[in-house]
Amino acid sequence: MAQKPSIPKGTRDFSPSEIAKRNYIFDSIKKNFQTYGFQPIETPSFENSETLLGKYGEEGDRLIFKILNSGDFISKVDNVTYSSKNSATIAPRITEKALRYDLTVPFARYVVMHQNELDFPFKRYQIQPVWRADRPQKGRFREFFQCDADVVGSDSLLQEVELIQLYDAVFADLKLDGVTIKMNNRKILAGIAEVIGAKHLLIDFTVALDKLDKIGEEGVKKEMLSKGISKEAIDKASPLFEPQGSNVNQLERLETLLESSEEGKKGLEELRYILETISSIGLQTAKLTIDVTLARGLNYYTGAIFEVAAPEGVKMGSIGGGGRYDDLTGIFGLKDVSGVGISFGLDRIYLVLEELNLFPKSVDRTLDVLCLNFGAKEALASLKLITVLRKNGVFADVYPSNAKIQKQFKYANNRKVPYVILLGAEELSSNTFIVKHMESGQQTTYSFSELDKFISTL
Repeated sequence: MAQKPSIPKGTRDFSPSEIAKRNYIFDSIKKNFQTYGFQPIETPSFENSETLLGKYGEEGDRLIFKILNSGDFISKVDNVTYSSKNSATIAPRITEKALRYDLTVPFARYVVMHQNELDFPFKRYQIQPVWRADRPQKGRFREFFQCDADVVGSDSLLQEVELIQLYDAVFADLKLDGVTIKMNNRKILAGIAEVIGAKHLLIDFTVALDKLDKIGEEGVKKEMLSKGISKEAIDKASPLFEPQGSNVNQLERLETLLESSEEGKKGLEELRYILETISSIGLQTAKLTIDVTLARGLNYYTGAIFEVAAPEGVKMGSIGGGGRYDDLTGIFGLKDVSGVGISFGLDRIYLVLEELNLFPKSVDRTLDVLCLNFGAKEALASLKLITVLRKNGVFADVYPSNAKIQKQFKYANNRKVPYVILLGAEELSSNTFIVKHMESGQQTTYSFSELDKFISTL
């Protein structure tokens, strides 16, 4: 018996309609990336393991897909290591490469390797798939596309302002009104950890805090306690769990909380500048808010951090995120190169547009014109006709076989073809063709010499 085919969990096949809708999002994002002066690059699907491991924190490292070495890799593991059954010691012996977890770390590697070829500040965009060994659920896949825009070589906060504008421009272009761009600063989080006496546990503090919307206040407190953060420290951080209020209210509360932390006050100053600048420029449809619980568990962020939430009423995780990473290229030997970037979550944006019925009705139309097939001579004439249409940029095709006309019309309807051309024996003898508008049912007769007239109506 033939084996029933399947695909790995967390991956998907895409139909022509789905591809068309995804391309609609891709095109909007790419257009705005280019409008803002970003240049495209691409990097390999897999990297050396040492490039990726240790860059995303302990939790991130566990989600990296490792690639087994080719050949008889097991024979190269000594008996002592093999018998230990310790994956941490065995893995480096049998795998040297891994699928990329995101586009940011490979980008940092790219910058270091090509630094003498780049003009700084270097603004790049990258649209490629990434892989994470995560638990699949709605909006969370193991293979998915990221759409990133980053700037390296400038520590100006104008870059953060521009990236917020870029978010706003893309979502306005997609008619996705009401998204919220949440913003925080890792310096503020470091300052909070300092004033509550948990500076040495900053990573554990931020990783737990970042889960507030998933596991709730009690869940976060329980995790912090398990990581060695004292109850007294957690009590001092309790203002973070309270309703946040307006941006102004949050700035005032943070000023009081961070009074004794120079690093925290620096982060607060950066936050205030970005807010005031955006306020003076304005956004089209998005809303910018401070979220002091926003931590984004990735270790490489050092300044502003962003996360984009779908419009209210849509149950979906973040549809975008990013931040400032001053030290990322330093891990590859290039010091003092500041970077900042954002990412669009294509798959989640797709689900949100689908739920809100925001895709244009014509987005998955792959044919403008279909010529019906009435026989060999008529099909040849139709083929000559659509050849001219195609040269004029019209998406056109001829039905390949002389099937029943009802079947051919059904095919046209299923393909959502707006115009069907009927070129039978009678039309062939009179050098004419009939165009049927499928939505209205109206039919118009054109002579072959009037083909340009028909094209002008499309």
